[in-house]
Amino acid sequence: MDETTTVESTIENKPKKNMAKEYLKEWVPYRIKRYWAYAIATIIALVMPWITIGGNHLFLLSFDQKKLHLAGVAFDMQELYLMPFLLMFLFLGIFAVTAVGGRAWCGWACPQTIFRVIYRDGIETKLLGLHKRIKNKQKKPDMSKAENQIKKVIAILLWTLLSLIAAADFLWFFVPPEDFFTYIQNPSEHMMLIGILLGIAAFIVIDIIFIKEDFCIYICPYSRVQSVLYDDDTVMAVYDPIRGGDIYQGHGYDREKVFNKTKDLLVAEPNAECTTCESCVSVCPTHIDIRKGLQLECINCLECVDACTTVMGALGKPSLVRWSSEKEAVRHEGKTNFMRGTVIAYASVLIIILISLFAMGSTKENMLLNVNKTTRLYKILDKGVVQNSYLFLFTNTDSKAHTYFFEVVDNDKIKIVRPKESFKIGAGKKKKKVVILETSDQLANDARKDVPIPVMIRAYAIDEKEKIIVDRKTVFVYPRIDLVKK
Repeated sequence: MDETTTVESTIENKPKKNMAKEYLKEWVPYRIKRYWAYAIATIIALVMPWITIGGNHLFLLSFDQKKLHLAGVAFDMQELYLMPFLLMFLFLGIFAVTAVGGRAWCGWACPQTIFRVIYRDGIETKLLGLHKRIKNKQKKPDMSKAENQIKKVIAILLWTLLSLIAAADFLWFFVPPEDFFTYIQNPSEHMMLIGILLGIAAFIVIDIIFIKEDFCIYICPYSRVQSVLYDDDTVMAVYDPIRGGDIYQGHGYDREKVFNKTKDLLVAEPNAECTTCESCVSVCPTHIDIRKGLQLECINCLECVDACTTVMGALGKPSLVRWSSEKEAVRHEGKTNFMRGTVIAYASVLIIILISLFAMGSTKENMLLNVNKTTRLYKILDKGVVQNSYLFLFTNTDSKAHTYFFEVVDNDKIKIVRPKESFKIGAGKKKKKVVILETSDQLANDARKDVPIPVMIRAYAIDEKEKIIVDRKTVFVYPRIDLVKK
């Protein structure tokens, strides 16, 4: 049940003079709920790189080790067929969230928004007092004062320190923390890592301190995509023009004209409830007026809902700006339909992708084998003996060492003459082997051309033959019969 519904039910059941005080006392602003969401997201981002299961991380895409760790399972780079499923799940998940809750990602979980709140509301406003109030994001501090200039420098230094921590945390998803701290102890040997760390930190500083919300408005591609994902039932911050009155005619924006026109409108329409206090405007981090309707710049932070709820609640009325859909809050055509076709379709596709991801992840191979023919097709020895040479590349993707060997499983006329002995490969290690297959039997009788004979190679770990076993197809090239009989 949302705040607006609570207000309406309270109005119906309580005396009006007591309703506002009781409701506002129990009401929890969306801003506080967002802070909790930010805290949870921050803790997850900082803690996740440190969590390991059986020596593997929850998520790690290591270019150094050429491995993907997912839910405690390590996959070799040759097993990155999982990445398309992860990317599809990520993008379709964001699209699904947008269809249901608008730009909820932007207002409630995006690092850009979280960083701006920490810097603007936390450091500049609460800690240093550069801004007088969190609820007024339009008034800039007077930087002509020496005191404010010093505070600004302190704010930049504090954010630079936090940016280095954020940049390091980002890199921990690509360079595990245990390796990261080892590498930075020898910066001269890892200048690329140091450069990337400083580059990311510098970008965060420039973005949060100087670009600010312009990143959301002009740079972020998601804001351009969102409008095509919306429908009449998408939940977002919506102004009710039927109760509050139409503030705008057209799309022009002049603060003074809008204010004066609204006063005239209230005279012409006595039932219009908007007080023109503009609390919803002053609190907006992207500097828009929600009364104008759906806008590209809105990040669904719901600050305007909090502002209007406070003002209208004090008057004993429900908020004019609600977290609702245009169907419900603007046109008053009934309740928002959350279980509509679009949402069901997104949910179905996401479930299919998730099932596919787990199914493919559960069939992880603990050994990888690449079989390649050498440039020499064959070698003919005395008495019609024919040899073929191959290069086998073994990769032990398991977490412990194993002893390997292999055999030809579908042709008893072809024998392995090299190597003769089994060999051991350490955990996560690779080994190349030159392999020679030989036959003394006549496999073909073609006088015009060489004949490729299909061969199945079965490689296995001797110590765990039932678990670690792979089959690979290749060919044994048998020469023209006249070459064999010479």
